[in-house]
Parts: sequence; structure tokens; C-alpha cells
Amino acid sequence: MTKKTLQVKGMHCASCATIITQKVSKLEGVKSVNVNVATEKAQLEFDHQAIDVNKMNAEIKKLGYEFVAESMNMSPEDHSKHLGLNQTKNEKIQELSRMKNKILFVMPVALVVFVLMLWDIASKTLLFVPKLPIPMEIFNAVGMVLATVVMFWIGQPFLQGVVRFIKYRVANMDTLIGIGTLAAYSYSVIITLLPQVRETLSLPEYTYFDVTIVVIGFVIFGKYLEARSKLRTGEAIEKLMGLQAKTALIFRNGNEVEIPVSEVKIGDIIIVKPGTKIPVDGRIVEGTSSIDESMITGEPIPVDKKIGDLVVGATINKQGNIRFSATKIGSDTVLSQIIKMVEEAQGSKAPIQAMADKISAIFVPVVLGIAGLTLITWLTVGAPAIGFSAALSYGILSFVGILVIACPCALGLATPTAIIVGVGKGAEYGILIKNAEALEKLSKVDTIVFDKTGTITNGKPEVTDIIVLDSAWNESQILSLAASIEKLSEHPLAESIVLKASEQKLALEKVDDFVALEGVGVKGTIGSKNIYVHKPSSNNTSTISQLKTLQEQGKTVVVIEVESKIIGLIALSDTLKSEAKEAIAKLHKRGIKVVMLTGDNHLAAQYIATQAGIDTVIAEVMPAEKAGKIKALQAEGRVVAMAGDGINDAPALVQADVGIAMATGTDIAIESAGITLLGGDISKLSQAFELSRATMRTVKQNLFWAFIYNVVGIPIAAGLLFPIWGIVLNPIFAGLAMAGSSVSVVTNSLRLKTKKLK
Repeated sequence: MTKKTLQVKGMHCASCATIITQKVSKLEGVKSVNVNVATEKAQLEFDHQAIDVNKMNAEIKKLGYEFVAESMNMSPEDHSKHLGLNQTKNEKIQELSRMKNKILFVMPVALVVFVLMLWDIASKTLLFVPKLPIPMEIFNAVGMVLATVVMFWIGQPFLQGVVRFIKYRVANMDTLIGIGTLAAYSYSVIITLLPQVRETLSLPEYTYFDVTIVVIGFVIFGKYLEARSKLRTGEAIEKLMGLQAKTALIFRNGNEVEIPVSEVKIGDIIIVKPGTKIPVDGRIVEGTSSIDESMITGEPIPVDKKIGDLVVGATINKQGNIRFSATKIGSDTVLSQIIKMVEEAQGSKAPIQAMADKISAIFVPVVLGIAGLTLITWLTVGAPAIGFSAALSYGILSFVGILVIACPCALGLATPTAIIVGVGKGAEYGILIKNAEALEKLSKVDTIVFDKTGTITNGKPEVTDIIVLDSAWNESQILSLAASIEKLSEHPLAESIVLKASEQKLALEKVDDFVALEGVGVKGTIGSKNIYVHKPSSNNTSTISQLKTLQEQGKTVVVIEVESKIIGLIALSDTLKSEAKEAIAKLHKRGIKVVMLTGDNHLAAQYIATQAGIDTVIAEVMPAEKAGKIKALQAEGRVVAMAGDGINDAPALVQADVGIAMATGTDIAIESAGITLLGGDISKLSQAFELSRATMRTVKQNLFWAFIYNVVGIPIAAGLLFPIWGIVLNPIFAGLAMAGSSVSVVTNSLRLKTKKLK
């Protein structure tokens, strides 16, 4: 099976997405189709041997749509301008400019006609308002000319929707607006040009040219505002792409040469001077520096880097000259992975959207049916009561009003616009969301399970205690002795002891006669003294009380002997991350139960859990058993998130309702979990929960407003209030409501951009 994400041209409403999905999914060889109206992209899975994109386009081109692949040869400059929508930013701006030109013509006309319409209504209901000083014949003649221009120039997309409906039996928003305004226009033309028909049927002299002009004007204006707002939803991708360096200074044949980033090859030696961006990912081979990695980690404090350390493209070299060897270029860089993940997440669908999709799929045909039935009802039931001419007039108003107000756009935009903004907001904070489903499920999580090592702790042993057992020695001397001899050892604990001595800037002694005793310790001679650093024996544990205390805390202890006399102890432990305690406290405030799941022994696990304030500890669990523990919690009715390193915790991450991978620098475990926290900073977890809940709250608000416009508007447009108060919703106000629903949904989603996550 082949998976592709393609741009969709010609799509502008929820019904368009439904039509494309229905048509393409019926083609042989197509397994799945996910069309997103907000990003204007389609995620396709198909058998490339049975069908290709050209065959799919043959099916949908006649309907006004087309799948378009993004150019793989796009330069960094062009790529940085791409918004993840169906066009580049410049193309979108040009499209908006064309729409603006139409609006500059139609809106002044529409507003004047709207005012005159209100004046006419007021003059008939309020005695103090004078009648329009324009004769009806002149008003109708001018109205017909203006309506003809608006209908056949500004309203072209709506007429095309009607034609496609007649030819192919597919209907979208344009179809509704087109049928409604064309009906109003055609009726008015007949009344104006064929007065004998009006007289024969005793029809009123009033025409609906004003309805045609104002409805099309308001709808086009609403579409313009919606398109402009949607342009802003792509800013997260635009910002990420804009981070990329445009050029790289490389060292070739003894010379420094500046080349485009796209020409960098793996293995190239790249020179980075202070204040410049790192072009691609790589490993430092010369120099030291302090690098601002805030675009990756979200942390403002620069990170010190030395030879052998990894650097990430788009981060900023704050000070020091470095040279590094390029290890990842193009689409393999961390920045490209992040962009890809954000784009895919913005294009994915949350489960809550399924309801909106199902409704949108049947919405337009149902609305057409309701509009037709309403017109028939007015003519059959209303005519005997109020007369044929009045019933026909009200019937046309209701018919047009229903078609205009019942726009499915707001319904289609409700979920994806909020998801797009939410995912982009997460990326700003170093929270990478793989898909909309993970974002929705996270909002329902009531239990989070942490792996210990590398998630709650720093993932490497550190010297935590130095115990002096002989008053002739002090802590620094004991550490110096141990580090001097451990420097020659390859044991992981040895590195931690040497590092601690280095941090305290202790001088190390020359060691002779070094011997490594496998599984026990190391020996050597410093000066004339025999030094022995080893793990405790059972005799040591029973005679040294401090040793027993340290071991009860889950710490690893080494014993330091000089001339067969124990002079001190050094305790090592995987230490709690600095942000862990506060992060877990924030999760508790959100009502989330915190569990620690680890393969470590009970003593070590409980010691860390107590420090961090964790509720429950499940220790001594093998990696293969972790998924079972997650399943057991789910069996209790809990919605579980699992936070781990994304590699050895993979089964548990997959089993959990939401998998959250800790990642640092270039080690991004994107494939292991639904959410990845850059920098491995668990303080971002609280922000992730806040983001998910805020996003889903916005989705529900959007769906409410999308539904309420139609639930309230359609019955009123149909004439429900006429028997009580004699009110029929004018199609002009229906157009305002329709435009308002889409704009309000997009604007409400954009509010997420201003939210500060804590």
C-alpha cells in the first residue's frame, strides 16, 4: 500500500471534503481517504498497482477538484513560504487579492441595497418613516442590472455549483447558495420583464434582486474573511520553516565556501561563527560553544557544547567558533521531522469530528429536500389561508432563506481549525503532537504512568553522598583518591565518580599497578599506599550503619580502602530531574493520578517516588511486562497516558490510551508515541494537558455554534414563526448568519494562539 498526503485544489467547504471522500473511496484500489477542509489536504492510502493519482483526478476534476503533489525540488526559500495549505502563501495572498477586488465592487452595492431594503421595510411598518422616493419601475430596472452583474460575475462559483449538481448529482455549499439566489433572480426577472405573467397570477410587484445582490455580497465577504483567517492557522508551520538557515559555510579543499543548505552533503565540515544559525544536524569536531536550543526544547538558557556533542539545525550559536560534521540533511533533520509531524497532525482527524463528518455527508441533500418541501407547503397549505400570491412570495423567501442559512462550512471547520491551531501552539512549546486523536484522548486522561529512568530521573548515576569514616581524611581527599584510580576503569560508575571530581576541580594522582577485579572493584597504588575501591561485602553492610542507610534509599555504594582500612563511602544514584517534583504537583492539581512503573528494585523506586511525590509505585517490572500493567489500569476504567523514553517502553506506549515520548536534542522518538516532549522536560506535561483540554473545549464550542445556527435558523427561515408573529426570515439576514457562523468558528479557534500554557 502507498501512503500519500496531497494538496486539494478547488475545495472550500465541508461538503467538498465529503464529495471527494465519497467519490475517491469508491475507486478500486483505494483503501482510505481522509480529506481535511481546513488544511485543504488529503491523506490517501491506496494500492499503486491498481490505481494512481491521475485516475483519482480523472474522477474528481470534472467536479472542480484536483489532487496536487507538492514539489519535491522546492528550495528552502520557497519551502519556508509554504503554509501546509493547498497553495503557497503568495498564491493564497494573490487569491485573497482577487477576492478583495470583487468585494470592493459588490460590498458598496450590497450595503446601499441593504439600507434601501431596511428603509422599505421600515416605511411599511413605522408610520413616521417616509416611503422610498424611488419609483418601483426604476428600482426594479436598476436592481436587475446590478443583480445580473453580481449573479453572473461575482456569483460564478455558485452557478458552477448548480451546474455540477445538475450534471453529476453532487451538491456543496455553492450549490445551496447558487440554487437559492438563482431562484430569487429568475423569479424577479420574470416579474420585471413579463408583467403580464405577474398580473395573470396576481403576484406582487416586489422583486428579489436585493436578495440576490446582498446574499451573494455577504457570502463572498464571509468567504474572504474565512480565507484570511484560515491563512493565519498555518502560521505555526510557516514559523517552523522560517527557522531554517538558508546557507552553510563549509570547509572544502582548504577554503571556506558558502553554499545553499540544499547542497550540503553528509560528512561536510561546516563552520559556524558566533551569532549564526546552525544549518543542519551534526557532531562537533572542533571548538566549544554555547548554543540557543530554545526552538527545540523551549528552554531559553543556552546549552554548552564541546567536541563530540550533537548540534541541531536551526539552533543558534551564541558564542565561540565551532566546526561540525554534517550527519543529517534535508528531510532527515530534526527540524524537518518536527515540521512533518506538525503537518500530519494538523491534517489528521479527531474522533469527535466523526459526528460532524457524518452530518455533513447528508446535510446538503437534506437541506435541499427541506427547502423544496417548504416551498410546496407554502403553496399547498399557505395559499388557501393567505392567498396564492402571498404564499408564493413567502414560499420563495423561505426557499431561498433555508438554502442560504444552511451552510455546512461552520460544521466542517469546527474541529480542524481548532486542531490546527492547537497542534501549532504545542510545537511552539516543544510539545509535538502526532495526531488529533492523541490530542483529544489526552484531554480525557485521568492517570499518567511514568517510566523512572530518563523520564523522572536524569537517566545516569551521579555521586550523591560522600561519607567520611576516618577522621584523618576529608570528603575531597576521599573523592580524589577514588577518582584517581577509577579514571583507569571502564565501569559506568567510574565515569560518574571522575566527573564529580572534575566538577569540584580536584587534582588526580598518578596510579601505578592498576588492576580491575571484574564484578568487584579496582586496585592500584598511589605513592606508597595501596588503594582499593570496591562494592560492599555482606560484612561491610552489617558493620557500617551509614552503608545500610544508603542502600535502603536505593543508592549504589562503593567502599574506599587505604592500606586495608575503610576510610569512606561514595554513594551514587540516578537523581531526580530538577523539574520533576513541581511537574508532578501540577498534574495532581489537574486531578491526575501519577504512577511510576520501573524495572528498578523497590527501595530505589520508592526513594525516587517519595522525593517526587508520586502516588503509586510498581517496581521490578520487565519491559515486556509493562504493557500488561497498563492494561490492568485500563481494566479498572482508567484512561491512561504512558510517559517513557519511546524505545524500551514502546509496548507500553502503544498499549496506553496516549503514549508520551521523552526526547532530547536529535533523539526524537516520533514513531513511538502520540506525543513527544522535546528536551525530555516533564514540566511540559502539564502544558500538554492544558493544551489538549483547551483545544477540545474550543472544538465543542465551535460545534455548538455551528449546530445552533442551523437548528435555530432553518425552522425560522422555513416560516415556523409566521403563524404566531407573521415573521419570515429574510434571506439577507440568513446570509449574514451563514457568514457569521463560519467566521465565528475560525475566530474562536484562533483564540488558542493567545493562550499561555502553564
